[in-house]
Amino acid sequence: MTTTAATRDHYRFTHVARMEWIKLRSLRSTWWVLAVTVGGAIGIAVAVGVNTRDAAADLTNNALAGISLGLLLIGVLGVLMMTGEYSSGMVRATLAAIPNRPLVLAAKAAVFGVVALAVGEAAGFIAFFAGGAALPGRIPGPALGQPGVLRAVVLGGAGFCLIGLLGLGLGAIIRHTPAAIAVLVGGVYVLVQFVAAFTQSFMAYLPIAIVANSLTAVKPMSDDRVHFLSPWTGLGVLCLYAAVVLGVGAWLLARRDA
Repeated sequence: MTTTAATRDHYRFTHVARMEWIKLRSLRSTWWVLAVTVGGAIGIAVAVGVNTRDAAADLTNNALAGISLGLLLIGVLGVLMMTGEYSSGMVRATLAAIPNRPLVLAAKAAVFGVVALAVGEAAGFIAFFAGGAALPGRIPGPALGQPGVLRAVVLGGAGFCLIGLLGLGLGAIIRHTPAAIAVLVGGVYVLVQFVAAFTQSFMAYLPIAIVANSLTAVKPMSDDRVHFLSPWTGLGVLCLYAAVVLGVGAWLLARRDA
């Protein structure tokens, strides 16, 4: 049996995932970014709640407005989880130990996806309750038992996770941190401004618009110019984006030199 074959037999998905978890948790920046993400979501929810004047507004969507800030941070963290190994040269050691390169990316995606989902759900639920508590006394806060509210909070956290996986996939494709972050920010945030200025027909399919206007919305957000996707359709589109980007990243990782 060759050395490579022995290595492949030795390292299973659980082993690789455990390695990726150790890498992720050992970085101090990981916990700072996650803490700022949750804190930012709560702070924005409170600020929006305090300044709410319209009791007929989508109060759940307002409380989850801070997730938009977290999308950028978690996306950047996903980029760094991949490109950081290229910058430090650690990727050579990782791929030498685990020749099955798609397995490496799959383990990274699984570990980071679970962490991002947990943080996204925590941020969503805490922001929801904080935003409701900050509403003026004359405006009753939304309750999880009301139609569509629990779904909006849960899908908001899921969208948070999927944007993070988009960042991870972009990191695998581009490999250079500044370039990957630029593409992430441009695709998730800047592109929205251009679409809004020139054409709104594609607005409903942009990642940030899906999270803000489909996943976290309880009341329909469509108007005469833009018809946003339904929550579950929006979730499916985001899943497709993440799957395609990760798939391309895995394909390139298997074919390029480290």
